Amino acid sequence: MTGQTTMRRMVAVLMGVGTLALAGCGGSTDRAAPPPVVAAPKPPPPAPSWGPVLAQDGSCTGSVPATATEIAPGIPECELVRLKGHPPTDVLVGESGRGQREVQVLYTEPGAKELYFFVNNRLDRIVK
Repeated sequence: MTGQTTMRRMVAVLMGVGTLALAGCGGSTDRAAPPPVVAAPKPPPPAPSWGPVLAQDGSCTGSVPATATEIAPGIPECELVRLKGHPPTDVLVGESGRGQREVQVLYTEPGAKELYFFVNNRLDRIVK
């Protein structure tokens, strides 16, 4: 072999090696992207501890502590029933747009109607 042939072969080999090296450096688009980081779901908030509340049928969901002595703002739903001495005429249980428990308790008495509004098991207002 002559020096020129050896030189050509060496250049060809170096070009082949260089091409392979460059091919390995190129960014391949078929590689899997790292998975997106997803935050773990938050646990649900603890259930409110409002104590016993009124069901739709006017019954209490638990025993009623006899702490209130008069019907006044702030008393719990079941305390109202205890103080009135008889079940309500009607009970509407719902939720506000802010996630609060809202209850309307109707008492129909001879000659009068009383409507009690509760928010989160506390008497908010009375309409007579």
